[in-house]
Amino acid sequence: MILLNRLNGQPFALNPDLLERAEATPDTVITLVNGAKYVVAQSLDELAALVSQHRALILGQAQGADHDHGLRAVPGHGPGPEVAAAKAAEASTASEATEATLLHLPERGR
Repeated sequence: MILLNRLNGQPFALNPDLLERAEATPDTVITLVNGAKYVVAQSLDELAALVSQHRALILGQAQGADHDHGLRAVPGHGPGPEVAAAKAAEASTASEATEATLLHLPERGR
C-alpha cells in the first residue's frame, strides 16, 4: 500500500496494483481499474515515485533481497535526496559481479 493524501489533507492508503491511470488536471486524479476516482494532493511525479518505490520493495522481498534502505513515504512529500543516494548505492551494488549457480533438476519419470 502507498500512503496518499486527499486535497483536504486526510491520509489514505491505496493498493497501487489497482491503479489504472493518473492524470494532472491540474489536480492529480487517480482512476482505479474498477472506475473509482480519487483526487490526491500528491503531484503526478510524486505518485509515480511512490508506486515505483513500492514495487521495488515488493520485488526485493520476493527475491529475498534486502532492498529496504529505511526509506519511508511521507504523505504530502516527494522523494528527497536520500532516495537518490539509496538508488545510487543500489546501482553500484548491482553493477558488482555476482556469481550465479545453475541447478539441474532431475527429469520426471512418465
